[in-house]
Amino acid sequence: MPESDPFAIADAALLAKTGKSLSDWIETARLCPETSHMKVVGWLKCEHGLGHGHANTVVHALNASAAVSQDDDTLVAAMFAGPKAELLPVHEAILTALRSLGDDIELTPKKGYVSFRRSKQFALGQPSTKDRYDLGLALKGEPPEGRLEAAGSWNGMVSHRVRLNSPADVDAELRAWLRAAYERA
Repeated sequence: MPESDPFAIADAALLAKTGKSLSDWIETARLCPETSHMKVVGWLKCEHGLGHGHANTVVHALNASAAVSQDDDTLVAAMFAGPKAELLPVHEAILTALRSLGDDIELTPKKGYVSFRRSKQFALGQPSTKDRYDLGLALKGEPPEGRLEAAGSWNGMVSHRVRLNSPADVDAELRAWLRAAYERA
């Protein structure tokens, strides 16, 4: 595997930690009776003791759903296709808010969400239903209040979630939470 391959580091880490390569773990994941991404991740965690990050990487490799297999524009277009197209203006309002924070933000579209990273992921955006866009924020230690709710089981990569229905929901309060998460990354 070439060093520029995004799965090369995961392969080495899995081999060092578990004695099994990424290819071995992909074969193990194929045995899972579940098919949804998060259920396979949960199965790898519960049945095989992998941490969330390693399990998630294995499933991305299994599905070839990382940006390795599809370009960013294709992933975003698919995310906002059909009934979720109404949520694209909400996503664009989030992008506008992010641009005001700095030019060091990396946007990494995945199959069902967009990761917002600096030195580490600080937020993610996901069109969850046809009329709700969820913004996850890494604000560990902050008490949930009002629209800022604990992420709970929604997503293990962030601590909080804000449910958005229109671009107007990307207001000063939300921008402050986004800035706080950005500054922690």
